[in-house]
Amino acid sequence: MLKLIKNDPWLEPYKAAIEGRYNYVLQKEANLTNNKKVSLSDFSSGYLYFGLHKTGSSWVFREWAPNATDIYMVGDFNGWQKKEEFRLQSKDNGVWEMELPLDKIRHGDLFKLMVCWDGGEAERIPAWATRVVQDGNTKIFSAQVWHPENPYLFKKKNFIPKADPLLIYECHIGMATEAERVGTYEEFRLNILPRIKEDGYNAVQIMAIQEHPYYGSFGYHVSSFFAASSRFGTPDELKHLIDDAHSLGLAVIMDIVHSHAVKNEAEGLGRFDGSYNQYFHSGSRREHPAWDSLVFDYGKNEVMHFLLSNCKFWLEEYQFDGFRFDGVTSMLYYSHGLGDNFTGYQDYYNGNEDEDAICYLTLANKLIHEIKPNAITIAEEVSGMPGLAASIEDGGYGFDYRMAMNVPDYWIKIIKEKQDEDWHPTGIFWELTNRRTDEKTISYAESHDQALVGDKTIIFRLIDSDMYWYMSKHYGSSYATDRGIALHKMIRLVTASTINGGYLNFMGNEFGHPEWIDFPREGNGWSHKYARRQWWLADNKDLRYHYLGDFDKAMLSLISSVKHFEKTPVVKLWDKNEDQVLAYQREDLIFVFNFNPGKSFSDYGFLAPEGKYKVVLDTDSTDFGGNGLTDDSIEHFTMPDKLYKKDGKGWLKLYIPARTAFVLKKID
Repeated sequence: MLKLIKNDPWLEPYKAAIEGRYNYVLQKEANLTNNKKVSLSDFSSGYLYFGLHKTGSSWVFREWAPNATDIYMVGDFNGWQKKEEFRLQSKDNGVWEMELPLDKIRHGDLFKLMVCWDGGEAERIPAWATRVVQDGNTKIFSAQVWHPENPYLFKKKNFIPKADPLLIYECHIGMATEAERVGTYEEFRLNILPRIKEDGYNAVQIMAIQEHPYYGSFGYHVSSFFAASSRFGTPDELKHLIDDAHSLGLAVIMDIVHSHAVKNEAEGLGRFDGSYNQYFHSGSRREHPAWDSLVFDYGKNEVMHFLLSNCKFWLEEYQFDGFRFDGVTSMLYYSHGLGDNFTGYQDYYNGNEDEDAICYLTLANKLIHEIKPNAITIAEEVSGMPGLAASIEDGGYGFDYRMAMNVPDYWIKIIKEKQDEDWHPTGIFWELTNRRTDEKTISYAESHDQALVGDKTIIFRLIDSDMYWYMSKHYGSSYATDRGIALHKMIRLVTASTINGGYLNFMGNEFGHPEWIDFPREGNGWSHKYARRQWWLADNKDLRYHYLGDFDKAMLSLISSVKHFEKTPVVKLWDKNEDQVLAYQREDLIFVFNFNPGKSFSDYGFLAPEGKYKVVLDTDSTDFGGNGLTDDSIEHFTMPDKLYKKDGKGWLKLYIPARTAFVLKKID
């Protein structure tokens, strides 16, 4: 019996389905690797064969287009005309090939393919293109020959990510600048990487790397899967960024989109060879009903080859340390999870599961860890599918982590729908610790989606318009700002300190970046005003934003000080909804929260391991914009109780101000 089922007896009724998926993966891998005569990594090397390659004596170009009747390379080098010497030859299995003398094309040339089929023809960007650029005037995208004389060479070799725990800074290159324009890889490398390191994060998760025609898609409508977005700079500049991140000890995780593809035919794969089902499903399954995009046919070996090769490409060519797979829920189910209520295990094994997509995800994880054993894979998945972050050998899908997407949803709900007096610590603790024991999660207080136009970040939802008037230290404050700053710190502390895998923050949210994200679009006059980060707010000591950033840094420093903090047991010591007080322990640290908006408590007692304690972090400290109502230099001693002496416990009696939290460390 698979360990996934052994660890969770409630899965026993679905043993046949779970074992069936597992066996299907084994069969597919055997099929792809010719019964393991080659490795999965060898199979996934398509980018070394397809696309444009420079050999010692010629250029070689290959493409897979089974429905094509003719293909020509057109570009700067031949006046964008179909010419015989640039005509590809048809090979077996839908493969087309061409060899050119070295002097026929050169670095920097723009080109496309003119693909012909029965009944039509059209220009196409090669599916395996590794460099795609947009003309500033015409806005037309083209592939570009990228073969510089002095390509970037990585200096940092064999980087191993630090993941104890994994502390992720999620970011977007284009909006990481203060200027009202698209930021660059170079600016991010020079200006933002040092911030991330200084703030105490050990991983950078970068969105929108794969080329996408529409900037406002946030990178989720991908057109060229092997091309790093040129709007941020060159491939070499991205490599330099990753190399510098590694030199700072930062892992670099790529937000990879294999759940769907842009519908555009001119820029993407939508009708690459004239057919509608080369890469995608045909009929009703072709289009994603919610995302205005196309759905890959994961059952095709050629599609499996394309996507697995894509994973290997980013790991080897750019030295990424892993991936956050976007839209996994959409991949798992024929329904894409739309309208489904996942209330019990029966909802995961009812015939709605896409076994081909599940097989792809499982093999992708196997491949990634075959190439890089220390790679990091994260599933963005909302349904709660069991086994997603369990090992493949145990019957799982092989992800290292799954996103705890319930957590930010919970914080939205509680902030929007409950009065402060109804924030019950039992519910908060349960929501933050309710997870499968055999799967690691990435916890986060708010997602980047909450920052997008139409929604609000936690800080903006708490403070709203008062942020415009009362974030200065010199012009008074308001109840809303005081409340918002206090709760922002408490929400982050309780979320980060209950992790069992890692913690994630989206760029700027650590210091309460105001307002929303609104990418340039027709409706806002193509303005970049809200598609940027105003770092000066955090740097200006006359404003209160830095208090939040300073607290975030101190919080991460404390968590990082405990070896494998994420593996230590979370032991509840006390919770009482009437008082709105919560206390729990991890190793020698005790976390104490008073969510009560108006009531402070003197000599508030609960049982804790006997000993002497000192405060090591306090949300109410004046260093973090608090009121400084407690003297954190005072040491706290447990009071003995005969009833609990044999358990090694005594009573901690504490003063706990309203709407504050602090951390005690056992020092004796």
